Formats: sequence, C-alpha cells, structure tokens
Amino acid sequence: MLLGRVVGHGTATVKHRSLHGAKLLLVQPLRSLTTEPVLALDRLGAAPGDRVLISSDGLGARQLVDDPTSPARWLVIGLVDPGQDVTVA
Repeated sequence: MLLGRVVGHGTATVKHRSLHGAKLLLVQPLRSLTTEPVLALDRLGAAPGDRVLISSDGLGARQLVDDPTSPARWLVIGLVDPGQDVTVA
C-alpha cells in the first residue's frame, strides 16, 4: 500500500477487454522509492490533485474487474481527506 497523488487520467485507444469502462488514473506515489507514476483502477471517484491510497495487489485488481486474465495491477483502495496527515508504513 502506498500513498499517492492523482496527477491525471489514463486514456487508451486500445485496451484489454477487462478494462473497458474502467476509470484509469495516473497516480504519483509519495514518500516512496518509486519515482514513476503508476496507472491505477479507480472505482472511488478520485480526481486530479486528490491524495489516495493505492495497492499493487494484482489479484485484487483482477477481482475488481472480474477477469483473471486482466493485466491490471494497481488499484485505488482509499481516498485521503483533505487536510489530514497520513503515515503509511
């Protein structure tokens, strides 16, 4: 689990059948060794600028889209209230 900030939306002209209709967000992990943004599935309604908790649990992402062959890996698992300080171990 990582704390991140939504920096944009993901779009694709061609995507895996399991991702049709799925909202994809570009999330920049914060306070992490990972410096590159990741593409995460979102069913919680996060928007650019929001702080979110993301998980790299590929099994959970595949269960979310109900397809065991999905390439999905990252998913948004929580929204952080504005003004709240969050520490993720």
